[in-house]
Amino acid sequence: MNAVSRRQALLLGLAAGALGTVSACSGQTAKFSGGSGGGDSGGSGDDDGGKSVSLALVAGWDDAIAVTYLWKELLEQRGYSVRIQELEIAAVFTGVANGQIDMYLDAWLPTTHQAYWDRFKDDLEVLSVWSSGVNVLAVPDYVSVSSLADLKGNAGEFGDRIVGVEAGGGLMTATREQVMPAYGLDQFTLVEGSSPAMLAALETAIKRKQAIAVTLWEPHWAFSRYPIKALEDPDAAFGEPDELSVIATKGFGANNPELTEWFKGFKLTPAQLGEIMERNQEAGQGNEQTAVKAWITENQAEVDGWFPA
Repeated sequence: MNAVSRRQALLLGLAAGALGTVSACSGQTAKFSGGSGGGDSGGSGDDDGGKSVSLALVAGWDDAIAVTYLWKELLEQRGYSVRIQELEIAAVFTGVANGQIDMYLDAWLPTTHQAYWDRFKDDLEVLSVWSSGVNVLAVPDYVSVSSLADLKGNAGEFGDRIVGVEAGGGLMTATREQVMPAYGLDQFTLVEGSSPAMLAALETAIKRKQAIAVTLWEPHWAFSRYPIKALEDPDAAFGEPDELSVIATKGFGANNPELTEWFKGFKLTPAQLGEIMERNQEAGQGNEQTAVKAWITENQAEVDGWFPA
């Protein structure tokens, strides 16, 4: 089985298990807003006759948190009731594909989330592309390596490990199946965990002036918070930059032309996304919507341009 096949087999196995996860989550919370009432891609009504929409979110993924709370605020300002449902990434694609959740605003396509997209694309649609991003390995800027190729033969300096994030993420699969073989990094162990745990390990290592290699992506607030650098990828093992995309249940766009038009007008530069992520970090967990509200106010003219007059 080649690297791509192994990658797809792993992720599709996680996606299959996610079918039960979505059902379990929906049973533990109030019902999904919007398209959850039977998978008809409606997304425009609730029990009180108002407008509602459900958004998926992967906990700890800071870019997803930034864009999701940004749009929660914008939609609420325009009369929508918004429900955010936190799930693992496999369950996100499963839930949107089967209509239990209306949209996911941070799909990285065509590379990072390729296996999930290939599995569910017949039941999904891309509403818009709003920014771009790239996967990287990052190290403190005080270590001597500057390229992924420089890691070979230097595993001991980094504790023989690369500190990763959630096991089901496309970044982890790309690191394991593409980057490590391409650069001969068999002396390293890719450590599975979570995005918050990876960032905590990074912060601890920097405080101690220790070498550490972590899986990361750009844009990310960590690049402005910590003295770190992304390692060059001369063989392009991570692939080309991804398009950050809004995906929805098949038919959602046609049934919700107002929302579709708004999302088509939405654009953020990587620098702007990084700024929102940084503000969320400064505000602290639970205060994301307050942080994005301030950003909207300071950038009101640009935000207004996303919406037709």
